Amino acid sequence: MNRLKYSFLILVLGLFCTCSIIWSQDMSFISSGVDVDDSIFIPDFSYAGYHNGIKKIPEKHGTVVQASTFSVLADDNLDDTSALQEAINKASKLEGPVTLQLPPGKLIVSGILYIERDNFVLRGHGTDESGTEIYFPRPLMYCKDPEDLKELREYLIEFDKRQKEKENNIDLPFSQYAWSGGFIWTRVPGERVKPYLKKYDRPHEVLANVFEGKRGGKTLKISKVQNLAVGDVVELQLFNKNGQEGRILKDLYKEQNLKIGGHHWNFPNLPLVKQQVKILSITDNNATINCPLTIDVKPEYKAQLVRWRHLKEVGIQDFSIRFPKSPRIAHHVEQGFNGIYLTRVYNSWVKNISIENADSGVLTENIANVTIEDVITKGENIAHYTVAMSGTYNVLAKGIKVYNKAVHPLSFNTLATKCVYLNCEVFKDPILDQHSGANHQNLFDNTTVYITPDEEMSYPLFKGGGAGYWKPSHGAFSTFWNTKINVLNDISSSKKIKLFGMKDGPFSRIIGINGNRNFKVEYQPMAMIKDVNKVFKKFPSLYDYQITKRKKIKSAVVDLDN
Repeated sequence: MNRLKYSFLILVLGLFCTCSIIWSQDMSFISSGVDVDDSIFIPDFSYAGYHNGIKKIPEKHGTVVQASTFSVLADDNLDDTSALQEAINKASKLEGPVTLQLPPGKLIVSGILYIERDNFVLRGHGTDESGTEIYFPRPLMYCKDPEDLKELREYLIEFDKRQKEKENNIDLPFSQYAWSGGFIWTRVPGERVKPYLKKYDRPHEVLANVFEGKRGGKTLKISKVQNLAVGDVVELQLFNKNGQEGRILKDLYKEQNLKIGGHHWNFPNLPLVKQQVKILSITDNNATINCPLTIDVKPEYKAQLVRWRHLKEVGIQDFSIRFPKSPRIAHHVEQGFNGIYLTRVYNSWVKNISIENADSGVLTENIANVTIEDVITKGENIAHYTVAMSGTYNVLAKGIKVYNKAVHPLSFNTLATKCVYLNCEVFKDPILDQHSGANHQNLFDNTTVYITPDEEMSYPLFKGGGAGYWKPSHGAFSTFWNTKINVLNDISSSKKIKLFGMKDGPFSRIIGINGNRNFKVEYQPMAMIKDVNKVFKKFPSLYDYQITKRKKIKSAVVDLDN
């Protein structure tokens, strides 16, 4: 960039900053950059979603293949499993991007459908009466055990994982499908889904060691570079090699007096913090990545960039999933009425899906830069999860509507990082769940919930789940922005309703609570609580505010380069 261009850039950015101050004067407390004090820091969530939120999900995607060509016939009351998997396999062999178009009407599927290639879209004709419905008559427990879950099955047996509820006469083994598996399953064959047992650990293909980086920054100090190239999508891994006194625990939980579970140090060879990032530049001993770091990188974290095998540009959209009504056995003993299981996908999407009577609607593991948009869950069955985020990074779940009861209606689970629920609505027994497992810096944004407070005028909206060995419920800087609450029961409008549930969530940001009653919030420890009982009109969404701001800066720089 020549001197004139550089000077003009400074001028443009200066003008932008000036305008931004005027435009966002009500947002002056938001500080997301490098070296921002913990007391005012709010993460930049704008990188969540398909292509970091910059690109739109494509309307058309390559060659369209009609599933009916492979005898996938709707409304014939015959099982379509074999024909549909054959259609997926045959379409997957075509060169270039491909869309497998399902016919309108009802399809019957009784086995797992695997998607295993890049640039592949599974598309129906919509979710209305004239659209496509896939009916799954029986649960996953009656399918052949997936090889991908062999490690999980061994773990459940070896550690005798059981659901015990003495008051309900329940003492039953956990199901392998309580939080894993689905009838529509994306995967990279041969790759580990999720680590459980040390005997399955294998060395990663290390591309570079990382010894320094700043929270909120995009520059890594690297050494011992091997086969790392600009444009690579890799995984940044940070480890706790120092047991209970590991500095990384203090960074995650901000040195609060919290009970930290043993999984934070019992597996020193597994990363405690992960980010899937794209390498933008490599100069000398510096690498620039496309997204901000969530915590400082320090030498004792033994950080590294490793090969991350994944699928890209995978889409699942425009159809209904329906399961039969079935009796609930117990928590963690789900039969496996699970819809979609996303593993190892990047820059991909799920869009316009209706799911009825699921144990879990959409489950995830080891995915990044994914948008899950306009998913409806409903039905009479009590679900475990609806659209859950586990092992996720920069995932945007947008416009999710939950009409059914669920144990964890919206959930950030193990290792979920920089993910967003945006414009979502929960109609029954809402819980904004943060499910332990070192999840941190996630956002519930412009969420609408419908609650029935108890006789003591309180409701556990912020109740966090998860096993004790993975506590606390979340790391620092989890954020709730503009939560809208509709009280359903007829109670006094003059008394404040207490919203509570979290006592081990450090440095949370609860900004904007409003509804048809007055509320007070209890959240511990060290929470930033602002604008309770105030309506957000100018900036109802933090994500939208942040991505608009980022696009303006990006546009200014691109214009100069052109």
